[in-house]
Amino acid sequence: MYQLTRISKALAVVSLSSLLFMGQSIAAETTDSVSSSNSVKSPAEVSPVTNGVSQKLTGDSKAATSLNKLLPTIKYTTENLSDNAKKINNVTWTVDADIDRNIGTKLQALLNWHHNGVGPVDGYWGKNTRKAMQAFQRANGLDITDTLNAETWQALTKNEKLTTQPVLVSYQLTEADVNVKTTTIPADSVAKSKLEGMYYESLTEALAEKFHISEKYLKSLNPDASFTAGEIITVYNPGNPNTKPVHRVVADKATETLYAYDENNNLIASYPTTVGSTATPSPTGTHTVKVKVHEPNYTYTANDGSKLIIPPGPNNPVGSVWIGLSKPTYGIHGSPDPARISRQASAGCVRLTNWDALSLLGVIKNGATVEFS
Repeated sequence: MYQLTRISKALAVVSLSSLLFMGQSIAAETTDSVSSSNSVKSPAEVSPVTNGVSQKLTGDSKAATSLNKLLPTIKYTTENLSDNAKKINNVTWTVDADIDRNIGTKLQALLNWHHNGVGPVDGYWGKNTRKAMQAFQRANGLDITDTLNAETWQALTKNEKLTTQPVLVSYQLTEADVNVKTTTIPADSVAKSKLEGMYYESLTEALAEKFHISEKYLKSLNPDASFTAGEIITVYNPGNPNTKPVHRVVADKATETLYAYDENNNLIASYPTTVGSTATPSPTGTHTVKVKVHEPNYTYTANDGSKLIIPPGPNNPVGSVWIGLSKPTYGIHGSPDPARISRQASAGCVRLTNWDALSLLGVIKNGATVEFS
């Protein structure tokens, strides 16, 4: 159960029952739309991310402004890539071909770029990739299948600007990248409450989250890397997030997917999620978004009624985002363990990867409808 405290000009308290969140910043309300084709342009009018910049949106809409504050800008090149990275960038799927790790990485990238999240990119065909494919099929009026087919691949690759952008890219580590704060996260809540922040536990964990990739895959792509400032590493290119304002989301318990819709009820994005558990089921019915908080803290209430405030950070129990609902104690939030999304229980809330939660935070409307099905 959750409580959330929000800071504004005057301290406003949203009183829930047993857990408390305090945000250091509140995401901007998004009312305007930015077309993804206008996100970042080069003079050659290439894809939003093939010109060497991801997650940098142009325009002065509230969506673009909010997302630019929430997501890191990623500048990259395609120089000095390994032969295997080049192979992944150029690979294509053919009917009846096995989905090996090269095809799997390309497929996950295409689904992500169409705003159907797969969780941490790892190159493997699995539960979250299948769900993302089915959400893409649903959004595009295709037959829903359990395996990749020619019709789906054709739809995924028909946008030449998306298809030709690189999946794996070269990125030069900066001082800011390597000087992130790290800590050891204890298991005990008392010890957690004494930390300065719920930071990453390692540099590679921080980098993996920045590039929306599994930590193991990041290391395997860079087996000889020391991860020091100035070093050039190979990373996954996350592309740009959905910039259309979200007016309605549906948390589907059966598929463990959060579906996002625009004002015309078009499906515009999907995110793998964990929705409740047997012990702590999610609510039913329809609710609304009441509060949006970036970098929340977390207050655990013990059985004896004592409270412990756990500081903000990506490894906070609710990750980097809290989107509180009109249903007291429930919300949509991030996660300290992105690899376990759809593979773990939650305390009745909707759990996303931190990057999906941040992307949603930047575009979901205040008062948006949240349905549990």
